[in-house]
Amino acid sequence: MFLSQAGAQPRMWEASPSEHKKWVEVFKACDEDNKGYLSREDFKVAIVMLFGYKPSKIEADSVMSSVEPNTSGIVLKEFLSIVRKKKEAQVYWNEIRHIFTAFDRHYRGYLTLEDFKKAFRQVAPKLPERIILEVFRHRLHMVLGLSGKESWVDQWRSLLRRLSKLLTHVAVHVHLTK
Repeated sequence: MFLSQAGAQPRMWEASPSEHKKWVEVFKACDEDNKGYLSREDFKVAIVMLFGYKPSKIEADSVMSSVEPNTSGIVLKEFLSIVRKKKEAQVYWNEIRHIFTAFDRHYRGYLTLEDFKKAFRQVAPKLPERIILEVFRHRLHMVLGLSGKESWVDQWRSLLRRLSKLLTHVAVHVHLTK
C-alpha cells in the first residue's frame, strides 16, 4: 500500500509489452501521412486516446518546447518517454489517493485525529500515541502556517510522503528492537 522505499519518490514504472505496443500503435495512428513524428495536434489526439483528456495549451507548449530542434514534432522515442512519465505520475497519484482513502474511512475528504490514530494502530500498533499526536499536530501547524504557495494537493502529497517515511522508519525500528 505504501510507496516504494521510504515513500519519498515515485517508483520507476515499466510498461508491459502489450501497453508499450498500444502506445506505438497510438503513435502510428496519430502520425498522419506517416511523417515519423507527431505535430502539436497529433500529440493532443494521442493523449486523448491514451489518457482520456485533451492536454491544455500549457502542457502542449511544454511538450513541444522540449522537442529536438532538428525535428518538426515529437518522434516515437520522445513520445514513448513522455507517455511513460505521464503513466508514472498517474500511478503515483493513484497510490497517494489510495493511501488517503485508506485513512479517510468516512469519505469526508479530510483526516481527523481519530482517522490518524486508527491508521497508525493498524500499521504500527506499538507506536506510542504521543508520536501520533505529534505528527498530527505538526502537520496541522504546517497547514495553518502556509504561505499560500502550496496547493492542497501538494500539502497532502507532502503529508503522505512524510507519513510513509515515518511508518517505514517506525516499522524498521520496531523490527530491529524485537
